[in-house]
Amino acid sequence: MKIHEFQAKEILKKYNVPVQDGIAVKDLSEVDNAISQLQQRGINQFVVKSQIHAGGRGKGKLYNPENKNELVLEGGVKFTTSVEKAKEYAQKIFGNILVTHQTGPDGKKVKTLFIAEGLDYKKELYLGILLDRAVSKNVIMASTEGGVEIEKVAAETPEKIIKAWIDPLIGLQPYQARELAFSLGLENNSFKNFVKFISVLYKAYTETDSSLLEINPLVITNDDRVVALDAKMNFDDNALYRQKEIADFRDLDEEDPLEIEASKFNLNYIKLDGNVGCMVNGAGLAMATMDIIKLAGGEPANFLDVGGGANKTTVANGFKIILFDPNVKAILINIFGGIVRCDRVAQGVIDAANEMQVRVPIVIRLEGTNAKEAADLLNESGLNFEVAESLKDAAEKVTSVLNN
Repeated sequence: MKIHEFQAKEILKKYNVPVQDGIAVKDLSEVDNAISQLQQRGINQFVVKSQIHAGGRGKGKLYNPENKNELVLEGGVKFTTSVEKAKEYAQKIFGNILVTHQTGPDGKKVKTLFIAEGLDYKKELYLGILLDRAVSKNVIMASTEGGVEIEKVAAETPEKIIKAWIDPLIGLQPYQARELAFSLGLENNSFKNFVKFISVLYKAYTETDSSLLEINPLVITNDDRVVALDAKMNFDDNALYRQKEIADFRDLDEEDPLEIEASKFNLNYIKLDGNVGCMVNGAGLAMATMDIIKLAGGEPANFLDVGGGANKTTVANGFKIILFDPNVKAILINIFGGIVRCDRVAQGVIDAANEMQVRVPIVIRLEGTNAKEAADLLNESGLNFEVAESLKDAAEKVTSVLNN
């Protein structure tokens, strides 16, 4: 699960992580009051920040939702020392469509602003924490290239990324925090403040069941404070049952409607840009299915894992989600009958296809317990099914029906 910057900063403050002060507003009528409150705190420089679940906001472009060719403003993050200019930026950002390199051409509508303090600083750094699955340890990544997408740094100057792997049994050690500070070229008070910062940041990461915690940029202010100027946090969905307050931060407006619908049926669904709808049991098999569709010349329209116990109900719900996507021109069902018998899955597919009145071609590959009986049921159903004998055969059949 993803959350907004202002929500991430709210969480980090509870762990005593120094963050940029600010106030979130969900309506333009709240902007004046937010600026007044910041002024009462002694703040006279302002940053107006769009809040969407995507990176690259500062370099994005804002368009009129009524006329998507009308450019309203360059940049979704704006600094100013003028109260009137801050209000003007708020007017131009709120309610418009922000397009960044992560949103795609459709962009996202800005429904929340974060009116924050403008800080004077002398250095920008990058800091991120995530799980390195290759070694089953959390890794802290740091770089002197703050304010730049870490993917770009990794591609162009990978030597500038510093990494420290943390043993989950003992956690972050003081010497590791000091090594990171040394590697970033920090000295004196900024060195000491960074060591404190990374210690409380790592605690926030582990105790909130984060899957990613990224601070970009992390700034060293003119008076040597270490402050999170931005904050991005993602969370392990499987741990949200014990993170009730964080679960309440979920913003359905920022999620794909089909993914929201799929979550109601406990289906793991991610929409893609192709035209072959995929229904598979098991995440690994789903990934392999998408790969082989690509190799056969097709384009998967989605990732859909219906789980190990696929039956009539899950298949029907899967059809419902897939067919909501108008780009789907054919469906590939790839089920391994280990937990569930293939003939029961086949009957479920037949019943669901009849009830849903599925009009697009369906290619089915069932392997495992009672696979032969399943194939007989499908072939004798009288429905528009193509029964495949292997995964390769299934991919070739589904791309073939698309070309006919």
